[in-house]
Amino acid sequence: MELTQLYDSLFNQSIRQISRGEIQIDRKIDDNGDRRRGLTLLIRPTDEIKVLVREFQDEMLNIEGEQYYQPISDLHITALSIISCYEGFDLGQIHIPDYEYIISQSLKEIPRTKLKFKGITASREAVMIQGFPMGDGLEMLRDCLRNNFKSASLQQSMDSRYRLTTAHMTSVRFRTELQSPSKFANLLQDHRKTEFGEMRIESLELVYNDWYQNSNIVKTLHCFTV
Repeated sequence: MELTQLYDSLFNQSIRQISRGEIQIDRKIDDNGDRRRGLTLLIRPTDEIKVLVREFQDEMLNIEGEQYYQPISDLHITALSIISCYEGFDLGQIHIPDYEYIISQSLKEIPRTKLKFKGITASREAVMIQGFPMGDGLEMLRDCLRNNFKSASLQQSMDSRYRLTTAHMTSVRFRTELQSPSKFANLLQDHRKTEFGEMRIESLELVYNDWYQNSNIVKTLHCFTV
């Protein structure tokens, strides 16, 4: 399915439910005992894009102040989840240089890529900024990483939850019941085509992370220049 159609389908499936307050609350957001950890290769948005996302978050916050608004420092695009978060994963279980080597090799033949952020989509769990790769670079990188990791005897769980094809940024997660669901849904409709900017992917970070990419927990293991 084309990316635009995928985002549209997700939004259309969810917006009526959101307008009725039929959301799925994440009960672990405020759980200090959450020990799920993983290994992710991610892309950080530029400061200019962060400013525009923050402005959108402020509008939502004025309506639904109790939800979990992804801190600007934590905004990211997942290039690939190498080890999906699970309880008990620890860096001591892996040899980090092996992962760095495979990623470095995978990046060698990848053309430079830009991302465009336009519009928002939503699910019953979250609101996301829509990201669109401009060119085939990100898809090529993901396929190269999948192939290289699967032929190596390293711990990995790529695509175990779903096959990643999008380039979205999660902006809001639902942590409690909506107080003004209809008003909130109308705001989301108003931002379906809002422009959030473009960026060239100039670096990727390999990180040890929790489920929410909380900067207080995330440990950057290596930064790759592309």
